[in-house]
Amino acid sequence: MKMAAVLAVLLLPAVAVAQTAPSTQAGAGGSAARRGGRGRAPVVPTLGLEHGIAEMDAGDFVLKLVKDSGTVAGLEPRGVKSIGETPFDFTPSDQLTARAGNRFHQLGDITLRVKVGDGAWTDFDSSADRKPVGAVAEGMAPPAGFTVLRVDDLGPTLGADCPLTVYRYWQLDPAQHLTMHFNMWNKTKEPVTIGGVGFPMIFNNMIQDFTANRARTLPQANEICSFFDPSIALDAGYLQVTRLSGAGPALVVVPEAGGIWKDTRTPFEAYRPLRDASPSSQTFEGAYEWTVHSQGYAEKEWKGVNEWNPSTEQTLQPGERASYGLTFLLSDSIRDIEKTLAADDRPVAVGIPGYIVPMDVDAKLFLTPGQRTVAKIASDPPGALEVMEDQTFHGQTVVYEGSRRATVDEKPAVVGYVVHGKVWGRSRLVITYSDGTVQSVAYDVIKPAAEAVSDLGNFLFTKQWFVDPSDPFHRSPSVMTYDRSKNQIVTQDTRVWISGLEDEGGSGSWVAAAMKEFGQPKKEEVDKLSEFVDKVLWGGIQYSDGPRKYGVRKSLFYYDPQDLPDFKYGPGNWTSWTSWSKRASEDTGRAYNYPHVVAAYWAMYRLARNYPGMVTAHPAEWYLDHAFNTVKFLTGGFAQNGRGRGVGYLNTGLMEGDVFVMLLKDLKREGRTEDAAYLEAAMKKRADRWNAEAYPFGSEMAWDSTGQEEVYAWTTYFGYHDKAEVALNSVLGCMPTIPNWGYNGNARRYWDFIYGAAPGQGIERQIHHYGSGINAIPVLAEYGKHPDDLYLLRVGYAGSMAALSNIDQEGFASAAFHSSPTKMRWDAYSGDYGPNFFGHAVTDGTYVVNDPVYGWQAFGGNVSQAQGKVVVEPKDSFRKRVYIAPLGLYLTLDAGTFRSVTVDMKTPRVVVTLDPATAFTPNALLRIEQTGRPHDLISFSPERNFSKARGGYVVPLDKDVTMVVIANERQ
Repeated sequence: MKMAAVLAVLLLPAVAVAQTAPSTQAGAGGSAARRGGRGRAPVVPTLGLEHGIAEMDAGDFVLKLVKDSGTVAGLEPRGVKSIGETPFDFTPSDQLTARAGNRFHQLGDITLRVKVGDGAWTDFDSSADRKPVGAVAEGMAPPAGFTVLRVDDLGPTLGADCPLTVYRYWQLDPAQHLTMHFNMWNKTKEPVTIGGVGFPMIFNNMIQDFTANRARTLPQANEICSFFDPSIALDAGYLQVTRLSGAGPALVVVPEAGGIWKDTRTPFEAYRPLRDASPSSQTFEGAYEWTVHSQGYAEKEWKGVNEWNPSTEQTLQPGERASYGLTFLLSDSIRDIEKTLAADDRPVAVGIPGYIVPMDVDAKLFLTPGQRTVAKIASDPPGALEVMEDQTFHGQTVVYEGSRRATVDEKPAVVGYVVHGKVWGRSRLVITYSDGTVQSVAYDVIKPAAEAVSDLGNFLFTKQWFVDPSDPFHRSPSVMTYDRSKNQIVTQDTRVWISGLEDEGGSGSWVAAAMKEFGQPKKEEVDKLSEFVDKVLWGGIQYSDGPRKYGVRKSLFYYDPQDLPDFKYGPGNWTSWTSWSKRASEDTGRAYNYPHVVAAYWAMYRLARNYPGMVTAHPAEWYLDHAFNTVKFLTGGFAQNGRGRGVGYLNTGLMEGDVFVMLLKDLKREGRTEDAAYLEAAMKKRADRWNAEAYPFGSEMAWDSTGQEEVYAWTTYFGYHDKAEVALNSVLGCMPTIPNWGYNGNARRYWDFIYGAAPGQGIERQIHHYGSGINAIPVLAEYGKHPDDLYLLRVGYAGSMAALSNIDQEGFASAAFHSSPTKMRWDAYSGDYGPNFFGHAVTDGTYVVNDPVYGWQAFGGNVSQAQGKVVVEPKDSFRKRVYIAPLGLYLTLDAGTFRSVTVDMKTPRVVVTLDPATAFTPNALLRIEQTGRPHDLISFSPERNFSKARGGYVVPLDKDVTMVVIANERQ
């Protein structure tokens, strides 16, 4: 959700909701975000900054340590600048003064949960009651090649009651990599069980400037701040820290490889949110720790929750020692993180097409083991995943320079496996290597994509279909928000938009419904969608006459007992800013609502235009008209008539804004020159403005992950490629590729559980919220221009597939998955799922590659080779798009579906097999585009002379399959 009012909670605790709303006028949200939220009590300093900071050479970094605490005051990659000549710092060094008190965690702190003998679990935290740490004059002498920078006894700050003696070592390993190592001994006369060991990963994700008590500007945030994402993969785990701008370098935190004490193991078992004294908010996601043992939490706060990995503990007998450590690597760029891992002899996993696996897809897993071999691969739970060696893959090799191995240019072999999903839901592969290293790869098995989407449509138009002719808010008939915990439609919510069919949280279900029909139409569902458009959208959500005609209101539902004295509102707090009055709900000034409406009209236009008889209420032109005029109102095109003024946030990037580009293309195809010219000119004004800004994707929030989509689309369209690259890099900075279904392609989002999901939520990393789906659009669009860039395909396809993971076995689609280890479940509300599925719908397809390392692979389908030809069987949701990367050939269908595609690279020649005709699809409309290869060498067209319509080829479909041969006409 985006709205100015949410800014009232910027600095409140995660569970708080403001009781008064700031201005909702245009621009109010942005300025409020930059002012920050409420103040807080002064910090009582205990960190010891007054006694100075020590600076030291730490390989790739300049390391700064607070002398009293031994914690990090700066971790600066050499030669990298942020603003001006200021060195860039991965840690929040500019916030040290504001975070110098107790319970402000720092990099270098440790948390413990332990019990002595049969006693209860007890927590210790080196940040809880700070005291200067004890200097250790004589530590264990390091072996040759190691350099110890500093050794600290943490006893004074952990307290006398801690049953462990804990020493912290800052050191450089033989490869000059910085390592943070902890040695701990049981100092009691009884066994001590360690059920929690955590290392706070404190990096500068603080978009809030706590020192100045205001949010950073967008340029400041993008230049200064970093995001971090976990690969919770046990011994092969890592944490990647990337700049908001997406520019290099990136920091990679990995388990220490033996170190001074060879028995060191620091598996990334869990990722635990910390109760840090810096309050989480929209401008600060919060602090997290790398958790090694978690049994103490599993028995209490996490009891009964299915975590990423099974919880462990370690028991130390009196005098017995345990060792843990982390190493800090520097990668030249985000794209090179996996190369950096392999060069440091870390096991690397690459899943194709990813880790969300439809049951009918031959997924692949490629492992780079390094100096070890794969000893065993097991499914957890047993039988959930079937794994076998990939007989078509023959141990390709890849060179990584700069390895810490004795032989710098050693080539680690890549081994390949085929993975089949057998049991629906979450599972993992546990890979054991010959040296005892254990790697965990998290998967989510789903139904075949087309079946999952069919289930979604059925659920939306049955369980979520609201019919009540007496409804005083005139929401009937419509597809409404659903509460899966109660299995009922949400007809009332104190956040009125949730039940009011607008904003992302209220429109989400009907947007998903429209886009489902766009890609996979079903007559009875299309009829219901048509009824919704005529009876609720037009004349309800959108004004159909008067001075605000084509304006989109904020909500149909509202709280106004004076207007509806006979309506019984349910229990809840109806006094906050979230419970809009009738007048407030009728406001048309929120630009973010308009793309939802345009998407519904555009989908209906496409259905009416391409499927004869599917839509009977209006001709295709009626829907195209309404889509265009909605945008015209948004952009002030009716201002000369005294309406259409004052739509706020028009000059930010809007989620689903790509629909405006698609609308423009259809206006041109239909020959509506005047309308197309208006739309193009209106959008160019916005793009010109964005081109003049350093980071042109602000929103109602201080930082957001939703504006980049449309900013990329229009800056690309108008040739502002440098600015499009800025938007793309911003997406790559917050959307990683990681061997975990939840974090892979997961665009950062952490506040919309408050505004677009089940009530009572707080700040929490959301897994596969709509940021994943919409940000797949620019990444895959860029990939289309660079078909050799597998990294873009991996990230973009993961984001596109994310929307399918939200769909349960009956078809209910959740707003997002709760990543907190206290929950680890899908949210109960459908909420703001709609933009997520929009992103999937406009990018869904089968992408075929021939990679130098992995060979022929298909993202979204299955690929095989026979008689020198490559045969692709699409398995994606709609089977309407196939991109053949080696040819830069993009085949799309406005009507009809692909059965298979055969590629002969020698000719080159492509044979397309289309499914039989149906009652509403007598013809296919095939488009042939070349996005990534020079047209002067290869230009594809059908060998048969088909008639053309709206830029595509009209292919009459047979009762059986229809074959179309596409060849290079320049031969």
